[in-house]
Amino acid sequence: MNAEVSETSEVTRCGYVAIVGRPNVGKSTLLNHALGQKLSITSRRPQTTRHQVLGIKTENNVQTIFVDTPGMHKVEKKAINRYMNRAATSALTGIDAVIFVIDRLQWTEEDQLVLTKLSNVKCPIILALNKIDRVQDKGAMMPFLQELGTKGNFKAIVPLSALNGHNLKELETMVDDLMPEGVHFFPEDQVTDRSSRFMASELVREKIMRQLGDELPYEMTVEIEEFKQEVRPKGKGPLLTISALILVERTSQKAIVIGDKGARLRQIGQEARLDMEKMFDSKIMLNLWVKVKGGWSDDDRALKSLGYDFD
Repeated sequence: MNAEVSETSEVTRCGYVAIVGRPNVGKSTLLNHALGQKLSITSRRPQTTRHQVLGIKTENNVQTIFVDTPGMHKVEKKAINRYMNRAATSALTGIDAVIFVIDRLQWTEEDQLVLTKLSNVKCPIILALNKIDRVQDKGAMMPFLQELGTKGNFKAIVPLSALNGHNLKELETMVDDLMPEGVHFFPEDQVTDRSSRFMASELVREKIMRQLGDELPYEMTVEIEEFKQEVRPKGKGPLLTISALILVERTSQKAIVIGDKGARLRQIGQEARLDMEKMFDSKIMLNLWVKVKGGWSDDDRALKSLGYDFD
């Protein structure tokens, strides 16, 4: 009887996968496309990701829990940089596999730094060469892959394009095969461990980073002050009121975020609201304010109060 049950019941697998790499190599894009939906914010600016974000993918009998991390970088000018490096490094504890992402045919000092951080990791490491769709000299690919093979004991080296989906399925299959047998840790329909308030703040921050480009003050963060669901008359659907405070460190930065006669702030709000309506499946009333809070990015206590906290 027991033998018959074990033969017919499906074995489930579940595990954690850390996505690591230096800033701006496409870690968050890789996570979003693996999940089939937007979860981590992205921009062309380095260090867009500041927190660990879990992305949970449950497909058939396998639950893969991806841990998106901030880019590991050498220079720690301020407390927020130290926080991001700690967030990235701490993701290497208690995991079952690592996806180490690099940018095309490049190997930098910061890539070497990441590899050094991985030296004590006991689980399999897959090296992913992202953005290969941008490689002009295809003949340089094979020699570079051979060179990478000498740098570490990688389970596999996978050239891919996270944005275009090239070789992404092959990478996911490799990762699924590395997941240990075990019960699923999260419900089948859950896609992240982060709260809706957190996701709302990240969407606003993404739009600011994309709007400001090279003008972006790095000393900028977003705090959600109000997140209230309102039940409206039948036929109108739900209304979610979100009030977000954009914090900068200097008055000149406040002027940059607001723009001429408030035009930039309105554009940021419009783009964030559209993404929020998709994410929360609700009509959104979004209110944005900009406030100067000097020195917050280099103040451990201020960072903790703004949600930059491992606890």
